[in-house]
Amino acid sequence: MKEIIFGILSGIVAALGMGGGTILILLLGIFTEIEQHFIQGINLVVFIPTSIVAILMNIKNKTINYKQALPIIILGIVGAFLGSFLAFKFDNRILKKLFGIFLLIIAILETYSFFRQYIIQKKEDNKNK
Repeated sequence: MKEIIFGILSGIVAALGMGGGTILILLLGIFTEIEQHFIQGINLVVFIPTSIVAILMNIKNKTINYKQALPIIILGIVGAFLGSFLAFKFDNRILKKLFGIFLLIIAILETYSFFRQYIIQKKEDNKNK
């Protein structure tokens, strides 16, 4: 039952463009006994249909800049090969810790970005008054 809930949550987050895989990996890592290597594999399989739906919706809404997307796609594929090669070089416990550190860094950067944008907006609002 919890896998169904995790799938729905990650699908919703992915549809919002926030990286549903991160949520899926986090939930599976915390609330199940599945090894990190398998969790990452599950995430990749789930990513395919989720991303296809998101791509189709963005094509329909004409929100894709193909000129910018192409180099990101190419480098993303290269990064995926390098990342999966590296992932199998690490023990499950180390991989779990590295992923946790990665999430922590992302959380810090996102929080910083949010407050920075908030401060900039406040300054603009004060100028316009």
